[in-house]
Amino acid sequence: MQQGSGLEMLIILAVFGVIFYFMVFRPQSKRQKEQRNLLSSLSKGDEILTSGGLIGKITKVSAEDENIVIALNDNNEVMISRNFVVATLPKGTMKALKP
Repeated sequence: MQQGSGLEMLIILAVFGVIFYFMVFRPQSKRQKEQRNLLSSLSKGDEILTSGGLIGKITKVSAEDENIVIALNDNNEVMISRNFVVATLPKGTMKALKP
């Protein structure tokens, strides 16, 4: 009986390992890959949303630098790190949000 219970324990651990892989590890690596693709595809004129809640249009992108410059409106520009970009927005979003 000792050998049977040890084998059952290994099978249970293997099942939990597979569940952990498909429920935690795989979705996380997929999100990281999507974020890397988003950051590498940023270009001038894209409207973006930052993790701080700022919405702006990219006015300057530097290939060797990790910073981008975004225009919040006609008068204000802000330099931020690329890593703070959460999403790109459809064209015209900023105009639709203006009061």
